[in-house]
Amino acid sequence: MIAVPTTAANGSEAQGNAAIADPDSRSKMICGDPKIFYRTAILDPKLTLGQSAAVNGYVAISNAIETLLSTRRTPISECFSREAWRLLDASFARAVRVPEDLEARSALLLGAHFAGLAVEYAALGPAHACAQPLVENYHMPIGEAVALVLAPALEWIEQGEDLLPRLRELAAIAELPRSLRDTMVPEQALPRLAEEAAAQWSGRFSTRHFDAAAALEIYGAAF
Repeated sequence: MIAVPTTAANGSEAQGNAAIADPDSRSKMICGDPKIFYRTAILDPKLTLGQSAAVNGYVAISNAIETLLSTRRTPISECFSREAWRLLDASFARAVRVPEDLEARSALLLGAHFAGLAVEYAALGPAHACAQPLVENYHMPIGEAVALVLAPALEWIEQGEDLLPRLRELAAIAELPRSLRDTMVPEQALPRLAEEAAAQWSGRFSTRHFDAAAALEIYGAAF
């Protein structure tokens, strides 16, 4: 199999997992098998033109950061996480501001690929666990959802605090929502969303015990 990604987002072309999604509920089931791996991935930035560097690119950023802090991280995954972050941090703002800049889009696409490799080795964390219920219940793009909860999740696990100003700056450059209060999510829905977040597979790899109470704390900080 040959993968030709057209978005710089999940880096799925680097992973042995597939997501089966319900188009109505937006819920996802993740399945994995070594036979899913692509033998070749063609990363052509021209194919990403017309796709949002802002929303898609922030997914890649969240992958790079969460894999770096995952309990499953390895020396190999850490190399991919750090190189992904270096590329994404250097190219994201330029790709957002000048969408036709192929050099920036190329770095963004390669960064997303490396972050995808890191996910394969290390898995994700509480930010993605909290983001998925927002996607399922409010049809929110995953890039917007994870941008809302990534910084609060890092504050909750008390790691990566030095990255918080830059992550918030990049989200602002991309004009992504800054708080749940700015979206259609009502405050009274947070406990239900927290229960759903606690059931997500990615929460198992948090460096702090992640449950509904933890998810509610993260949502509260994001509101």
